[in-house]
Amino acid sequence: MDRPDRLPSRLPFRLPSRLRGTFAADWPTGVVHRVRIIPKLAWRPPGSRQRMTLIRRTPTSRASHRIMGRLLRWALIVVLGMSALTVLLILPFRWLNPPITMFMLADRLEAVRSDNPDYRFRHEWVGWDDLSPSLKVAVIAAEDQRFSRHFGFDLVEIDKALRARRTGASSRGASTITQQTAKNLFLWSGQNWVRKGIEAWLTLWLELLWPKQRILEVYLNIAEFGPGVFGAEAASRYHFGLTARALGTANSALLAAVLPNPIVYQASAPSGYVVGRQRQIQRQMQLIGGTAHLDQLDGRGD
Repeated sequence: MDRPDRLPSRLPFRLPSRLRGTFAADWPTGVVHRVRIIPKLAWRPPGSRQRMTLIRRTPTSRASHRIMGRLLRWALIVVLGMSALTVLLILPFRWLNPPITMFMLADRLEAVRSDNPDYRFRHEWVGWDDLSPSLKVAVIAAEDQRFSRHFGFDLVEIDKALRARRTGASSRGASTITQQTAKNLFLWSGQNWVRKGIEAWLTLWLELLWPKQRILEVYLNIAEFGPGVFGAEAASRYHFGLTARALGTANSALLAAVLPNPIVYQASAPSGYVVGRQRQIQRQMQLIGGTAHLDQLDGRGD
């Protein structure tokens, strides 16, 4: 049945309030167009009937919809592009050892700029099996006891840090091992929100692309343990004259104790504060199960 070119000024029937669809009308000329019928409810005196109003999209509304569509498409393209670049940046280091980090580079550039004659860069990469199990547990106990369970962010510690900030109390911070790995490997030092945002983005991708064992291995090989001393192997030789594989519980706890500020604290000449922190870390190592705690990392391993 052909559709009429004109519509009567009043419809011969009532449209139900739940009706959605299209109707042919260009009010009042009667030229046929497709417009959406939308119920328009307004207050009426008691006893009156609801009326249906035909609403036609204006050129302005169509233009705004086109703009929103373009913005959404560009936003999707940006997110997909950033994700692809991040994967290309992070995924190779699941198997390849990073030759240098941003923190190492910044440290060496600062030594050159300040023309420090006593500066010496120390770093030597060692694999997972050449790292003392005691050192692995000590760092987890000191820095991130929920490392095996969270997905890059420790929500419990974040909540504690926020509460401490509101009350003005001191806190140890809520940065996880994964966050510190992302920061040391790819970013710069500082507390601005731009760096924090990039760090959070990289942390998510590290957790997605690397197993927990690899994250801890990389962190132990790039963390700073003293002026110009990076990685557990260089730190063990510098502070104790031992390899990272030969570290015992006490020395492992000492190295973990200086991680919050390795420029001020020294494992080879520990202050009273560092010794107290060492003892605390040793107690925490026992509480989390000792070296048996490392078995919990295998759930997401290769």
